[in-house]
Amino acid sequence: MTPHSPHPPLDRAAPVGLVAGRGALPRQLAEAAVRAGREVTVASFAPLDWQEDAPPGIKFLRARFERLGALFGALRDRGVADLFLAGALERPALDPTAFDAAFQRHAPRLLAAMRGGDDGLLRAVVAMIETEGFRVRGPWELAPALLPASGVLTKAVPGAADKTDAARAAFIQATVGAADIGQACVVAGGLCLGVETIEGTDALLERLRSDPVLRARRPEAPRGLLYKAPKPGQELRVDMPVIGPETVKRAARAGLGGIVIAAGGVLLLEAEATVAAADDAGLFLWVRAGSAGEGP
Repeated sequence: MTPHSPHPPLDRAAPVGLVAGRGALPRQLAEAAVRAGREVTVASFAPLDWQEDAPPGIKFLRARFERLGALFGALRDRGVADLFLAGALERPALDPTAFDAAFQRHAPRLLAAMRGGDDGLLRAVVAMIETEGFRVRGPWELAPALLPASGVLTKAVPGAADKTDAARAAFIQATVGAADIGQACVVAGGLCLGVETIEGTDALLERLRSDPVLRARRPEAPRGLLYKAPKPGQELRVDMPVIGPETVKRAARAGLGGIVIAAGGVLLLEAEATVAAADDAGLFLWVRAGSAGEGP
């Protein structure tokens, strides 16, 4: 299943812009654009650790949150109409004395959204960008291979108990996700051992590994699984959940038996390395589609 885009198909010859935060996704998208022969401009609000060894063909642009007009103007000058937002961005400490006219136009809505949850803030950012005449695109439109087909990708496969745990986890995650809490949870033997909050998935897995109370209460079998899926109504163009090799390593250190992701709702970064890491650790990786009772 491919997520919905509100815009016509991406013009394969047009230049694209990428507002990049932390993580592996921005680089993968930029490199996908270069491989497709596109012109790509990468804008960032902080130094990027991959800029120095980026492939030729990527133009870089430093930006400030308070000076959005300069950012939008530079992107327009480079012919950019399609814009991708990828990677983690911290909520900035803003300097009101530096606000330019573009930021001032959008400040009431943006500042109000910053006092709420991530979903509301991201929707406000998308609305602002599209008001300025850009089309906000989802990462799958540039790199469709990031969305794996449904099925089990690893040598290890989920058993009957894992399928039951996955259905339980899907229900839990949908419930807490509807409250804009998180995108992941861990379930073992029908017990919820933890849910992701603002801390993120890595911190959830580390807590599971290191917390003596959680270790003591875990059932002996099955080992349990990490389940990850979008929150209901989440703005997937700019905040689609991701997993990668590091997720697998942390899940293995936490003693889990596998990882389940929602088909069409979670990006798989560095797919070959991620599957290889799961195989090395003996974990299953299941891209789960359909209803709560459907197997792999």
